[in-house]
Amino acid sequence: MARILSLSRPLSLCRPFLLWGASTRGMSLEERARQVFAAAIGAVQPDSVVRRSLERKGNSLLVAGRSFDLTHNLHLVGFGKAVLGMAAEAERIVGDHLVKGVVSVPHGIQETLRHHGKGKMLLGEDSRIEVFEGARHNLPDANAQKAAERIRQLASALTESDLLLVLISAPVPPISLQEKQDVTRRLAAAGATIQELNTVRRALSLLKGGGLAKCAHPAQVVALILSDVIGDPLDLIASGPTVHSEVLPAEVWAVLDRYGLSDSLPASVREVLGQAELQQGQGGKQAEEAGHVLNAVIGSNGIALERAGRCAREIGLRPLVLSPGVCGDVRSVARLYGLLARFACSPGCSADDLAPQILGLGPEVGVESWDLCRVMQSLSEGRGEGWGATCLLAGGEPTVQLTGKGKGGRNQELALRVGLELAGESPLQDSVFLSGGTDGQDGPTEAAGAVTDGRLAGEAGQQGLNPQPFLANNDSFSFFSQFSGGRRLLLPGLTGTNVMDVHLLLLPTPPTMSTP
Repeated sequence: MARILSLSRPLSLCRPFLLWGASTRGMSLEERARQVFAAAIGAVQPDSVVRRSLERKGNSLLVAGRSFDLTHNLHLVGFGKAVLGMAAEAERIVGDHLVKGVVSVPHGIQETLRHHGKGKMLLGEDSRIEVFEGARHNLPDANAQKAAERIRQLASALTESDLLLVLISAPVPPISLQEKQDVTRRLAAAGATIQELNTVRRALSLLKGGGLAKCAHPAQVVALILSDVIGDPLDLIASGPTVHSEVLPAEVWAVLDRYGLSDSLPASVREVLGQAELQQGQGGKQAEEAGHVLNAVIGSNGIALERAGRCAREIGLRPLVLSPGVCGDVRSVARLYGLLARFACSPGCSADDLAPQILGLGPEVGVESWDLCRVMQSLSEGRGEGWGATCLLAGGEPTVQLTGKGKGGRNQELALRVGLELAGESPLQDSVFLSGGTDGQDGPTEAAGAVTDGRLAGEAGQQGLNPQPFLANNDSFSFFSQFSGGRRLLLPGLTGTNVMDVHLLLLPTPPTMSTP
């Protein structure tokens, strides 16, 4: 079997942030929420995580306790939102031992990184790595397809003396790019989870599901992985290009049936699935290359939340992590956060009445009962500890079922819905919620997410805005663009990383419960 390791250990070093004191007392809860979010992103910057994971000693490369010989034999391939910074740092580490590389990155990311002064995440002018920009709006396009073919060619030419660093994806002939885009878009619009999307994508790809490792055999393959999937399952992260997994057509058909797409598939997609069923019936064998592969998770949502918690404490907030695996419909997720906010601000019997509702939502949003019980217990015990506010931290990737034609993303819609849930008496009204994508891009917008609070409904009314029509049209970006002059939007630009979303719920301690 391929060796699978996790390097998602706590950070030993961190970027300094303001300590609690005179310098932070004047900060609003919104300002603190934004600072905590920035810390979460900083913890999973591609160059940092690669630097912590790769070590060169002479002509050896050390990765996760294993040593690989460097004899001008290293090749690099990759794709995704984080690969550019990872590739740049890897090239700095291995130096002239890098023969060549090919990476596929989001459209416009190089210019964005230059604009934001993140030159260290860009390749040098003399780089041996070729860059293809594509995948507008997270969908494959001609440039991404061209890069995938170049990567396949590079991997297929390697020998047993070569070493490959990897991340990749490509369509399977005879499926056209447009047909794959259509299937992906329709599944996403119907509310499919990232796990379901990857189950289907993997079945339609030459290089996913271990296909890239098979192409590279007999070369040694080292995959450094930034996880963008709940639970960090390596066969689903980027659809597992270096992790052997058998395509199970029944699972693919189950996903397509669930969202009513089975009867309207292109003939080419049916042909590929039919071929997979035939191969399964003949008894597929695991690829011989498995023993040549090392998979290492070097960044995850859990690492981002860990650093966010430390930053929260440094600026005077009591950190409390709920879960890195929040999923499900944004309406249910928003309801959960609203109930937790009311629980934190409600004494005695009111809290007891809310607990069953909170626990009942757990299965819908991917949060285990013991995590909910732990958080509620901590919220109860923390009411008299003297903290000005609790910072409830969570991560994951909720879904939105599209019913309208507006412009937005799951983070902005979640923020808008939570803002409406928080409407009520102070301190509930003073609670602040932030939801942001760590990649800096929420849906087809320039925003990563938004920040809101319990005063949103009232302030929106004063500004002549009714949130409900925007929600019905999935038009959260338009709402936040108009609300308070767009000041509630998160606009970090493309960050160069991607470990799903970060949620922050800042809950002020009720004045009557604060320690004197």
